[in-house]
Amino acid sequence: MTPTTDSRRDGSPPTETRPERIAETPGAHDRRRDRFVAGAMLFAFGLLAFMGIITAEAFYPGYNAGVQEISDLGATRPPNSIILQPSATIFNATMVLSGLLVLGASYFAHRALRDRVVTAAVAMLGVGILGVGVFDGSEAPMHGLFALLTFFAGGLSAVVAARVIETPFRYLSVAVGGFVLALLASIFAFGLLGLPHPLSFLGAGGIERYVAYPVLLWFIGFGGYLMGSASETGPADPTDSATPTDAAR
Repeated sequence: MTPTTDSRRDGSPPTETRPERIAETPGAHDRRRDRFVAGAMLFAFGLLAFMGIITAEAFYPGYNAGVQEISDLGATRPPNSIILQPSATIFNATMVLSGLLVLGASYFAHRALRDRVVTAAVAMLGVGILGVGVFDGSEAPMHGLFALLTFFAGGLSAVVAARVIETPFRYLSVAVGGFVLALLASIFAFGLLGLPHPLSFLGAGGIERYVAYPVLLWFIGFGGYLMGSASETGPADPTDSATPTDAAR
């Protein structure tokens, strides 16, 4: 029976009391902390990558974002690769730090979210970005392989993250990831057919940014989501909300 209060002074019927909030289960605080750390690291990654690219572009004489690829900031493709300083050091260091941030975030996200699919996708992204920084554009074919892994894992991360997002943000997440993966597929398809891509008017650098920048923006948003949800009261994991009675059922 639900407990009630005494009758009101004005003679109106008694009212039900609010049930006491279920005590926080052991480990829930740690998972909220891990969720916040993961979100902060992903947010920092998105911001760092953006600012690092912009800074490297500013120090690169005559750089054209439409014609030149992002990786040209570190080194152009062989043969006769061109490496300009300090742009190369800024870009490569940015990629290495970004990769480490994403790998660290994947660890804390796994502890907080307990979703292996999301963990694997984010970890692959971290490995890809780290590889891009270690093997600059002059290191063929390693740089190209890591760049491809980065773009694919970035779009995949946005799609599978819908598994752990509990707000309408999940729909935007799938839309962004789906757009990136579809654009990647179209680039390969048109390339194999020897046909000009519909976005070729943007240039090679412009098309590449249509793949990379949505991912960076999404990770800033996803990082903010994780940090915000970590501050909510109550159990950090849906399974932790079960009462002893529910567990016995």
